[in-house]
Amino acid sequence: MDSLNIHHHFPIFKEHSDMIYFDNAATTQKPKYVIDAISNFYTHHNFNVHRSVYTDAGETTEMFEQSRKNIASFINASIAKEIVFSAGTTDSINLIANGYYAKHIKSGDEIVVSIAEHHSNLLPWQKIAKNNGATLKFIPLNEDANLDLNSASQIISDKTKLVAVTAVSNVLGNINPIDQLTTLAHKHGAEILVDGAQAAPELPIDVQKTPIDWLAFSGHKMMAPTGIGVLYGKQYLLENMDSPRVGGEMIESVSTTEYKVKDIPYRLEAGTPNIEGVIGLDAAISYLKELKMTNVQEQCEKLGQYLYDQLNALDGVSVYGPTKRQTGIVSFNVDNIHPHDAATFLDSKNIDVRAGQHCAEPLTHKLGVNATLRASLYIYNTIEECNRLVDCVNEMKEFFNGSK
Repeated sequence: MDSLNIHHHFPIFKEHSDMIYFDNAATTQKPKYVIDAISNFYTHHNFNVHRSVYTDAGETTEMFEQSRKNIASFINASIAKEIVFSAGTTDSINLIANGYYAKHIKSGDEIVVSIAEHHSNLLPWQKIAKNNGATLKFIPLNEDANLDLNSASQIISDKTKLVAVTAVSNVLGNINPIDQLTTLAHKHGAEILVDGAQAAPELPIDVQKTPIDWLAFSGHKMMAPTGIGVLYGKQYLLENMDSPRVGGEMIESVSTTEYKVKDIPYRLEAGTPNIEGVIGLDAAISYLKELKMTNVQEQCEKLGQYLYDQLNALDGVSVYGPTKRQTGIVSFNVDNIHPHDAATFLDSKNIDVRAGQHCAEPLTHKLGVNATLRASLYIYNTIEECNRLVDCVNEMKEFFNGSK
């Protein structure tokens, strides 16, 4: 895949022609194809779904439900009703925590996460463990900064009810061994939840080939709008999930004293949904399918490895994570320069990177730092942009430290 051949698909790069955008793990830019799909919805199909019998609303409902089917196909879900629309990864995980595990986790049970989790896949389980008297356990990293499978095999036990792990670390950029973790969890009768926020934009996902129980991901990290996400759950789990939110559209009938809910997924989608978000996510997935996810993965891995190698070769620069890169996420620090100062300097050169703890504070502490710089690359980034970042890091060292 040639990044430059698709660069013109993204209107923001015409508006900001000097910008090098390396904050894709936070949110991705949107191709014209997605923008046009949302504009087309508002121009021609702006009707509510599932409610009205008139033709226009019926056509919009068909578009909405076809999007559900397309998204199910994207991750190879066995049936479209296993796809629940949410506001994003954080919302999906909270729905699973409050709608299912709040009543299925008991005193003495154990929940297993990794030390590298985003707060979105940590705080809900801290809360459930505290409220229900369960124990939260952490899988550590090995010397190569990968998840330690040997430790995982000791930590996951018959007391484990849930293993909740990210597929891709949003700080280290490594891909976790979800196949092996799924086998381990199921061997002990536990379910496994995968935070796919960083995986869905870059990697092919097949929830039948790797039979995970839950998956959560966000649209805005894969070129779709903000405020739309996906909760995938195996059908029998969703059918045993309470509806954390109640109100319009999710009910079959209501009396003055009780109500009866609809079948899944509708009983988990109270209120008017983010229709334009769903349409935009469907368009983004169509765009990714056209590019082919294997090509997307190869491009991001190539860029990530190149930038890692270039930064790692610099004196006074620490790069975190495995030496063999698997994604476009590269976190680093420059000696004697605070990450926020470094990010401000790079901003003056029109290079956008993230500085901070990246909503993964326990991992940051484990790395022995207060914060890091993160350059997260995507399909429209280029080798030339990586070189520009490296050159500016050298300029930064001279500016702050008086030497290269």
